[in-house]
Amino acid sequence: MMTKTKEPLCFIKKHKYLIFSLLAFVLAFSFFLFAYPYHLVRREQQNLFLYDLAYILRTYQGPGFVSRFLGDFLEQFFCFKILGALLVSTLLTLTAVIVYYIFRSFAGKGFSFTVALIFYAWSFSRETGNTFITQYTIAVAGYLLFIYAALRFKGTVLKISSLIVFVALGIWFFGNPYHKYYGKLVGKPEFENEKLIAMDVETFRENWDKVLDLADDGLLYNEACYFQNLASAMKGQLPDKLLSRPQNQSNGLFLFVNEVTPFSNGAAGELWYHLGNMTLADQSSMVAMQSSPKHTGARFIQRLAMINLISEEYGAAEKYLKILDKTLVYHGWARSMMPGRQNDGTIEKLNDYRSRLVKKDRVAPGNHYYLLLKDLLEANPNNLLARDYLLCFELLSFDLETFMRDYDPSEDKSHLYQEAALVWLNIQYGLRKITDVNFEDYGISEETVGRLGRFYKYPENYKDTYWYYFTYARD
Repeated sequence: MMTKTKEPLCFIKKHKYLIFSLLAFVLAFSFFLFAYPYHLVRREQQNLFLYDLAYILRTYQGPGFVSRFLGDFLEQFFCFKILGALLVSTLLTLTAVIVYYIFRSFAGKGFSFTVALIFYAWSFSRETGNTFITQYTIAVAGYLLFIYAALRFKGTVLKISSLIVFVALGIWFFGNPYHKYYGKLVGKPEFENEKLIAMDVETFRENWDKVLDLADDGLLYNEACYFQNLASAMKGQLPDKLLSRPQNQSNGLFLFVNEVTPFSNGAAGELWYHLGNMTLADQSSMVAMQSSPKHTGARFIQRLAMINLISEEYGAAEKYLKILDKTLVYHGWARSMMPGRQNDGTIEKLNDYRSRLVKKDRVAPGNHYYLLLKDLLEANPNNLLARDYLLCFELLSFDLETFMRDYDPSEDKSHLYQEAALVWLNIQYGLRKITDVNFEDYGISEETVGRLGRFYKYPENYKDTYWYYFTYARD
């Protein structure tokens, strides 16, 4: 009679390959859910799947139409972190299972499982690639499934002939399982990029507290600084929080739209969208969509719909909303944003953004930030977001003369502005004559003056001040 202690061991030994398969599934699921979740969310944002027969027949044609169709279908669910991780881990595990049964046709269990495990690790690495898209994992799985089906036939001649037929069908159904950008042979997790993508996703969703929680001073990228600055600005804290992290002069305030950085292209317009320059916001979304893997994306279409609603370009807005109305995830949102169906909260938000709209058409590159911000303030002097960005841009550019022309002590209340005004006064009057200045005329408090004296003694204790930035950041 078998003892109770041996029963579990026998069960494990008997089902060890199943147990290892489940562990592999759990590993992938946990990784994509907890360590790498925004990687998949980003993939969904650059994907578009419409429940429209004419669209499906028009879009999914030619070699690889099955893998493209299934890839786009699955990716529409990746905006849900749990579901995205579940789908990818299931796909990876099923692919490894197919490999196992292919090799079991002519090899033992141990060898077959080892090959399947190696294949699983390879597929897993590909899925972690920064620009990888799901259709290439599906293509590999499809070819493997056809190979397994061919090997099920009896007789060598029949197996070889069916294998040729199935591979030929695979080329038509699944296309090339490799792409030099979006289906690389080997990938690896890029955790710094994951953090940037996370900040980008939450910026688009306007989860400003989440963006700030994700901020990491060790993430020395202009994009990370940009997202943190925008989140602080949207909470009315840009000048107060500006120097709480290192700034690469004004490069962390704005991102430039160009043709070589698709990620930055989409992010660049978020600031201009909230500031009120819908022309630059539109350009950002358009360029990002064109430079994305599939030259489309639900995120970009959603942003374009909002831009045109704010600009009261209702024909264009309805065009984008009707596209999203044919999706599963954004169907409800699109209908609720249609003119005539908007609730009071939506109307209030749209009117708030309309009050910020720039009134002047300027033919100038998108990096003429001073002129662009002045245009916004000319259209609406109460645009506090634009005002803070203007003053902070001048300070990070070390342009104190222009800053003092635009600075209004009665309106611009921040220790940063006071510190900058003190620097300018020191330059103008010198340390001896500055004591004759009435600091209240410049909005400078006695506390700020006292802190300046302590800064001279212990500058390392005041790294978050403009004095430290002005003194040490020029080089």
